[in-house]
Amino acid sequence: MACRMSELIVKCRDPQGLAAFWCEVLDYVVLDTEDGVEIGPREGFGGLQPTMIFSASSDPELGPLRLHFDVNPTDRDQDAELERLLALGARPADVGQTGEESWHVLADPEGNEFCLLRTRLS
Repeated sequence: MACRMSELIVKCRDPQGLAAFWCEVLDYVVLDTEDGVEIGPREGFGGLQPTMIFSASSDPELGPLRLHFDVNPTDRDQDAELERLLALGARPADVGQTGEESWHVLADPEGNEFCLLRTRLS
């Protein structure tokens, strides 16, 4: 028997704001606000997709992030999804890419890096 990832915990300055951003990116909903802000798929906790919990922290991040998210478009091509993410508040991030990559490196409103991949998932 193997484990399955069920939750991702993100320390941040503005749990409500970052949760709202990621709800829009992933088409998630707020599931709980008791210990931070938990968001996840509409069917709730325990499904194939992990939930995310945004926990308030005023501690500054030191050094590069050791973990980042990769996201894939589901209902549009990569260019259209990039446009949507930028309109939501994502911004381009430079992590040393060459410009020849098939993905886009972005940062969420608090600077957490993530990549928008080309492959469209259903």
